[in-house]
Amino acid sequence: KWVKEKSKNHLFKLSILFNFYGKFSNNSSLKIGLSLIIVGILMLVSGGIFHFQGQGVIGPESSFMYSNPDWISYGQQIVIVGLIIVGAGIWLILSKSARL
Repeated sequence: KWVKEKSKNHLFKLSILFNFYGKFSNNSSLKIGLSLIIVGILMLVSGGIFHFQGQGVIGPESSFMYSNPDWISYGQQIVIVGLIIVGAGIWLILSKSARL
């Protein structure tokens, strides 16, 4: 196998999986896992922007989100969902790599 069985460094395994993604592109769980990670990262970024707009830190003052306490909470919720989605994608990739 190309990944050491005893390696505990999951980031190392994940980086190898990203590098060899083309080699295993016919494997649907890797595609789904990478797609989940990408969607989760986009949600993390969006949630962070919404949170900071709600605090009045970034964004135009004419925005309906600017200094709106509701959007502080919405942004935090979106970030949490994004973290869960990224975690699910990483778990899917790592659980599949254990079976390779």
